Amino acid sequence: MSYIKFDKSQLVNLEYSLKRELLRANQSGSYASTTIVNCNTRKYHGLLIIPQPGIDNENHVILSSVDETVIQREAEFNLGIHKYPGGVYNPKGHKYIIDFINESIPCLIYRVGGVVFSRETIFLTHSDRVMIKYTLEDAHSPTKLRIRPFLAFRNIHQLSRENIFADKKYEIIPNGIKVKMYQGYTDLFIQTSKPAEYTHVPTWYYNVEYQEEMERGYEYQEDLYVPGFFEMDIKKGESVFFVAGISEMTVPSMKRAYKTELEERVPRNNFTNCLINAARQFIVRKGGRTEIIAGFPWFGRWGRDTFISLPGLTLIPGDEKICKEVLDTMVSDLKGPLFPNLGAGDSSAYNSVDAPLWFFWALQQYAHFTKTEKKIWKEYGEKMKLILEGYRDGIQFNIHMMDNGLIYAGEPGKALTWMDAIVHGKAVTPRMGQPVEVNALWYNAVRFSLEMAKLANDKDFIAVWEKIANKIPVSFVETFWNPDKGYLADYVDGEYKDWSVRPNMIIAASLPYSPINEDICKNVISTVRKELLTPRGLRTLSPKHPAYKGIYFGDQAERDLAYHQGTVWPWLLGHFVEAYLKIHGKSGLSFIKSIYSGFEPVMTEHGIGTISEIYDADPPHAARGAISQAWSVAELLRIGWLIKEYEKKK
Repeated sequence: MSYIKFDKSQLVNLEYSLKRELLRANQSGSYASTTIVNCNTRKYHGLLIIPQPGIDNENHVILSSVDETVIQREAEFNLGIHKYPGGVYNPKGHKYIIDFINESIPCLIYRVGGVVFSRETIFLTHSDRVMIKYTLEDAHSPTKLRIRPFLAFRNIHQLSRENIFADKKYEIIPNGIKVKMYQGYTDLFIQTSKPAEYTHVPTWYYNVEYQEEMERGYEYQEDLYVPGFFEMDIKKGESVFFVAGISEMTVPSMKRAYKTELEERVPRNNFTNCLINAARQFIVRKGGRTEIIAGFPWFGRWGRDTFISLPGLTLIPGDEKICKEVLDTMVSDLKGPLFPNLGAGDSSAYNSVDAPLWFFWALQQYAHFTKTEKKIWKEYGEKMKLILEGYRDGIQFNIHMMDNGLIYAGEPGKALTWMDAIVHGKAVTPRMGQPVEVNALWYNAVRFSLEMAKLANDKDFIAVWEKIANKIPVSFVETFWNPDKGYLADYVDGEYKDWSVRPNMIIAASLPYSPINEDICKNVISTVRKELLTPRGLRTLSPKHPAYKGIYFGDQAERDLAYHQGTVWPWLLGHFVEAYLKIHGKSGLSFIKSIYSGFEPVMTEHGIGTISEIYDADPPHAARGAISQAWSVAELLRIGWLIKEYEKKK
């Protein structure tokens, strides 16, 4: 029996099936995504979504969807499904679906009278191409298959409308056509593995609706262009391919590509393999650079997310080479002491105080896993010193080391930590001053650098930084700890101390070099467990706080107001687990295993086979945000690894 499976009763229930989404990304950052019944509910959905370097180098929806029609004795059964105004679904192809399995690739089984028909979809890893394999499993009379492609040719963040500029011309190619709706786009090659009759009937389908966009407060209707349709006979037991990509294929190469892709896939036949499968989809390798996409379907590369997710995505599955490639790519983008937080090239934003400090943590994990500690200082020492000296001496955004050895950061209106939501030009959680996790990461970075410098016998560095390192723990405890409250302040600005119970303090307890002792760690863990821990991660604010928001819903402003004011983040669990096991050891494994295994049902919710970006703070902790988030997946993989490591201990 397949690990990921849905039956007819689940599939025909659109309230159930339209909330479950599929994703497959490749190494160039392209992806395909839709729901399990192939009804697009987001503007970010599509079967072929690829970067367009001739326009803006961002992802664009080229092929939105494909409708299939099975024809017998002149009766037509359309297997597609689209939503239109008034809650109308037309056609209603989902009513013919009897089964869905997703072992290596998603497969839908349809039954139409005496016809049993399967559709398997594969998005290629090494090229920008989608392949759909149709098989007529059973039939009792002559059968035809009609295939109708729906095209968008627009940026993923936008929507299309009928316009006079759309190029309706096409060019015949072997077993298909070549089209390009607008100048600047790459050509789209649409082919079948069996000769088909193509009928060119350019048609716009108006006001296709995307339910998720409507709920998110965005424009949610668009017009899709269908150039025509392909029609062919198909016999019982016969399989044919429909292929759409940015280059032409021969029929033999179609079969080879499909077979090769299946052989290379990690089967989604258990929880761990689902996570490994998901992890690989965030890694993009092109143009001599290796980067990590923060999440799908709408995120790009984020510096902070890259470093936090890097160990889990690469080191845990054994991809040490990729880990180093990402580190080196990021180091090449270092601007002074800061890494780009988001964007690339001239559009990069260097506005993260913690991204450079997470770099030290990621490098620390890499050194530990690869046993390359003696090489680190030689290879990365200059960059490490550049960052530390910049933070010590002062850089933009008022980031500087204070006399007590702690880091101060922030300016009015700025949000420099990971809690960076902005609403109406104002930071929701500005945290200007001395954020607790920033200073914990700072201490870890200094201590790790000293460890590497000592291995390299860099006496000058040691002489300067040993004094600073010795000062930090004393200042940290004096600044953040309150024995009466029993937890750490979230940030401190002058005389003001913010005592909101937030998860940032858990990072101080989890790091390899922690500025707090075991007793304080125990208190921090206890507070976090009582007020912030949920089955899906840690809340970003205690429910006892008046600003707490239990549901992440509404338009952009409403969602951003809840983003770090209660909303649950799975990635924080990695640091909770690490801190908990440091204190409790093997005796804490039973509790941690229950947290880890509790995520297994997520494999058939929201993003199928992956972990979502966020979850509601209130039960039942519904999945929200991006359907697949790099650091969510990464930290679940790292939790699984931590469990195994502690199981080995005597």
